Amino acid sequence: MGDTQSEDTMNGHVEDINGKGTAEHESNMKEEEIDGRFSRRAIMVVFLSLLLDLLAFTMILPLLPSLLDYYAQHDKGDGWYSMLQSGVNHFREFLGIPDTERYNSVLFGGIIGSLFSFLQFVASPVIGAASDVYGRRPLMMLTMVGITSSYVMWALSHNFQLFVLARIVGGISKGNVSLSTTIVTDVSTRKTRGKGMAMIGISFSLGFIVGPMIGALFARSAAAQGGAFYVQPALFALFLAAADVLFVYMYLDETLPEEKRAQSFGNSFKEAQNLINPVSLFCFSAVKKTTKKDMSMLRLLGFIYFLYLFIFSGLEFTLTFLVHKRFQYTSIQQGRMFVFMGLIMALVQGGFVRRIKPGKEKRMAVMGMVILMPSFLMIANATTTTLFYAGLALFAFASASVVPCMTTLVSVYGSADQKGTIMGIFRSLGALSRAFGPVVSSAVYWAYGASTCYIAGSILLVVPLVLFTMVKPQKMD
Repeated sequence: MGDTQSEDTMNGHVEDINGKGTAEHESNMKEEEIDGRFSRRAIMVVFLSLLLDLLAFTMILPLLPSLLDYYAQHDKGDGWYSMLQSGVNHFREFLGIPDTERYNSVLFGGIIGSLFSFLQFVASPVIGAASDVYGRRPLMMLTMVGITSSYVMWALSHNFQLFVLARIVGGISKGNVSLSTTIVTDVSTRKTRGKGMAMIGISFSLGFIVGPMIGALFARSAAAQGGAFYVQPALFALFLAAADVLFVYMYLDETLPEEKRAQSFGNSFKEAQNLINPVSLFCFSAVKKTTKKDMSMLRLLGFIYFLYLFIFSGLEFTLTFLVHKRFQYTSIQQGRMFVFMGLIMALVQGGFVRRIKPGKEKRMAVMGMVILMPSFLMIANATTTTLFYAGLALFAFASASVVPCMTTLVSVYGSADQKGTIMGIFRSLGALSRAFGPVVSSAVYWAYGASTCYIAGSILLVVPLVLFTMVKPQKMD
C-alpha cells in the first residue's frame, strides 16, 4: 500500500514536470513566433522607409545639369557658384580634362557628391552612438526630419548658397541608412540577418532605378518651363520625405529596449573625439566591451571596406566620362546604363544574396571581389557596347553582393548597446572612401587614360581581396 502510494506520488511529480516542460516549450514557441513577426515587421518598415527616402534622394541626379545651368545664370559675381566653378576649372586644367559642358557638369556634381559623403562620414558615428543611448526610433525620427527640412531648403533655393546648405543639412541627416542596418541587426538573429541586409540592398537598387526616372521626367520639362523649375521636383521630394516621416512615426517600433542601452556617450573629451577622429574611427576606438580578437577583426573588416569602396566608387564615378568619350552616350543613354545596372543588382540581391546561408557571407563577398576584377578589365578594353555591357553586368553583380555581405559580417560584433556605434563607424568609413575615391580616380583617368585607370583598379583589388582571406568570421549565435 505504501509502495503504491509512493509510486502514485512519483508519477504525479513526473506528470507535473512534464506538464511544466510542455508549458515552457509552448511558451518559448509563442515567444519565438512573436519575435519572428516583430522582426519581419521591423525589416519591412525599414525597407519601405529607405525606399521612400532613396526615391527622393536619387531624383535630383538627372536634374543636376539643369540645376547648375540655372545657378550659373542666377548666381553671377562673387557668389558660391563662381567660387566653386573657379575651383573646378583649376582642377580640370590641372588634369587636362576637356572644357565641355558635360565634363564640367560631372565634375561639379562630383564635388557636391564628395561633400555630401564627407558629411555622412562625420555624422554617421555620432548618430549611431546616440542611438545606443537614446534608442533607434528617436534618432531615426530626428534624421528623417532633418532630411525633410533639407528639401524645404531646396524648394526655397533661389541661389546656389541655399542649394549647397540644403545638401549640407541633407548630408548631416543621412544617418538614417546606418540606423536602418542597426535596426535590422537588433531584430534579427545571425541566421536571418543576411536576408535583412539584402532587403536594404534591394531598397537601394529600386531607389536608384525609379528615382532617376522620376527626376528625368522633371528634367525633360525643365527646358520648357524656364524660371525656377526646381520647385516642383523639390516639392515632390518634400512630399516623399514627409510621407516617410509619418510612416516611420506610425509603424516603426523601438528595437533597443531601455535595459539594453548604453548609459552615456562618455564624459571625457577623448571619448567624444573617438567618434569624429578619422584615426580613431579606423581603430574603432569608440567601441568598448569587446575582446581583443573581435576588435582585431572589426578593424580589419573596416579597413577592407574602406579600400574596396575607395577603388569601386572611384571607377564607378569615371564611368560617365568613359561612355561619353568612347561611345558618345547622351544623358538618356547613360540613364539606361544605370537602370541596367540597378535591375541586375535588384535581381541578384532579391534572388541570390538574401538566400545565402549563414556563415557563407565571406565566400560570397570574396566571389564578388574576384568577379569585379575581370569586369574592370572588360570595361577598360571594351570597344563595343556588347563587351562593355557584359563588363557592367559583372560590375553590378559585385556591387550587389560585396557590401551587403560585409555589413552582415560586421553586424555580428559588439553587444546590443554598441551596435549603433559599430554600424555608424562602418558606414562612416564607406562614406569617407566615397568622398575621396572619385577625386583620385578622376586624376588617374585624365592623366593616364581610361584603360590604365581601370586596369590599375583591377590590380589594386588584389589588396582588399588578400586581406579578406585573413578574416575569420565570428561563429553563429
